[in-house]
Amino acid sequence: MRVSVIGTGHLGSIHVKLLTQHQDVALVGVVDPDQQRGQEIASQYGAQWYASLEAMPNVDAVIIASPTTTHYATVTAAVDRGMHCFVEKPATATYAEATELLRHIESRDVVVQVGHVERFNPAVRILRQMNVSPLFIEVHRLAPFKPRAIDVSVIHDLMIHDIDLLLWLTGSTVTDIQATGVKVLTDTIDICNARLTFASGCVANVTASRITASPMRKLRVFQPDQYVSLDLAAGTAELYRLIDASAIEPSHQTPLGAVTTQFGDRLIVHDKPEIIPGNAILDEQRAFFDSITSRQPVAVSLAEGAEAIRIAEWVSDLVSR
Repeated sequence: MRVSVIGTGHLGSIHVKLLTQHQDVALVGVVDPDQQRGQEIASQYGAQWYASLEAMPNVDAVIIASPTTTHYATVTAAVDRGMHCFVEKPATATYAEATELLRHIESRDVVVQVGHVERFNPAVRILRQMNVSPLFIEVHRLAPFKPRAIDVSVIHDLMIHDIDLLLWLTGSTVTDIQATGVKVLTDTIDICNARLTFASGCVANVTASRITASPMRKLRVFQPDQYVSLDLAAGTAELYRLIDASAIEPSHQTPLGAVTTQFGDRLIVHDKPEIIPGNAILDEQRAFFDSITSRQPVAVSLAEGAEAIRIAEWVSDLVSR
């Protein structure tokens, strides 16, 4: 499969490097208007540099890691030439662009996947193996300030990761949002807290900051008889469960104490499941290529990416009032 990468910034250069680890995938081109940067990355990995998508010959697929404001035009141009697209989040700069892009690709025989990388976090895989019925979710995504990501607010840069995870975890629509946020170092929102209520009844409290000294990426899920704590940065998970004493597995679970409930005596146990380390970006690339060859649904569809943008805009509108 012949693949090119569009955009050689921080994330684009990671995509270029990881493409060399796939069998049956050939890195053909690197597209960037910055000739020095583009040629440097291209020569490092044996690819050809192109100043624009228009100058690049057709390939089977492209990975788009250019600035968010260019996503709509770039995906449109690529799919019109019959190329499959992996586009980094946010899929487009606005929800209006996302809905228009959905209409545009509807009649095209192409695969489009959105790069919501946290879906591939090794710790999140634990949730895929569980029967998740969340009642309350708390998320903290805190990061030090980095000048390279100030073209969008912290909502579209960082919080959108967790908006996507929440939509996926609940499998439900958002019915109400309360939010507050402030500008501190930039002209856009740098720290934001949002409270999302879902049709399922679940409530999520989400905090995102790009002006924090100590980074944190934690997600906590509370549901009947169970509390799950994920450290998305470390790729670890801890489970606290309420079970019948006869169901304990000593080799895996640590009893913390007994509690009497309306269903009788129960036992609180702590479990720290073993998580197989992995590279989330490499895994989402692999899922993209697998969808192309198998014609199975993509891991994160453009429709899902569009919904995450819609909720991010809803939060942004509330904060800007």
